[in-house]
Amino acid sequence: MPPMRTPRRALHGVLLLDKPLGWTSNDALQKAKGLLRAEKGGHTGTLDPLATGLLPLCFGAATKFSQVSLDADKRYRATLHLGQCTSTGDREGEVTAERPLSCDRAAIEAACARFTGRIAQTPPMHSALKHQGKALYEYARAGVEIERPARTVDIHRIHIVGWQSALLEIDVSCSKGTYIRTLAEDIGQALGCGAHLSALRRTGVGALDVAQAVTIDQLAALDESARAALLLPADVLLSEWPAVRLPDDEAGRFLTGLRRRVALADAPAVRVYGPHPRAFLGAAHITAGELIPDRLLSPLEVRAHEA
Repeated sequence: MPPMRTPRRALHGVLLLDKPLGWTSNDALQKAKGLLRAEKGGHTGTLDPLATGLLPLCFGAATKFSQVSLDADKRYRATLHLGQCTSTGDREGEVTAERPLSCDRAAIEAACARFTGRIAQTPPMHSALKHQGKALYEYARAGVEIERPARTVDIHRIHIVGWQSALLEIDVSCSKGTYIRTLAEDIGQALGCGAHLSALRRTGVGALDVAQAVTIDQLAALDESARAALLLPADVLLSEWPAVRLPDDEAGRFLTGLRRRVALADAPAVRVYGPHPRAFLGAAHITAGELIPDRLLSPLEVRAHEA
């Protein structure tokens, strides 16, 4: 007789996970999903196996708002190995060139400043970006080079954390879609010595910080109720948006998808609540005095968040 499958349960919320080194984002999601016995879950943007750090996982109703986390600005702590280029742009590739270091602190600061602001980046071949249904890294492994159009990204800040010999550690705040391994290679090229990405840790997603995250080992050490207690409400993903609170009768109509008149300024994105302190109803936008629903929770999901 085959072993019985562990029964799943309906859980709603966001788990802030500190992804371990060597795991894919899906590895981490499936492990956490199993430990929580959650029916429905998804991650909010892929972290390479080489990278560690903050990976928000959405369960149940929270999956409706995962795109907000995907679109949010990100923060990274990156270690660059100067003077050495690799075939993949990171430490997993073969060394393709080595050059002596001849730069000083001023040159490094100038190179970082050069890539701060709105810049164009060419996505690396060793990435999960799709071309005709296949990830670019699949073509790269087969020795096939695909032409990739440059894309515009915003590097808000590059702070030099430390520099010792060939290792340069930087703290980067950037828009979604930024490739840190490409940034590492570009900084190395600007310095004239080349570089590859030696280590990467994501420290923030929007307003969420890795200091709030739990590791897989910590999660596994807890009992089931303590694991579920770590789930944050879905609106934590929308915490940077303005809040709108509706009275009970208006809240009920809003949940049916009806537009509501409000005496508020236009806003591209707001989080909407009912009269209960934790009655998160969903996401909306305001245009010409109308509150227009975008993503709504069901009444059952609202009650689950109020509990």
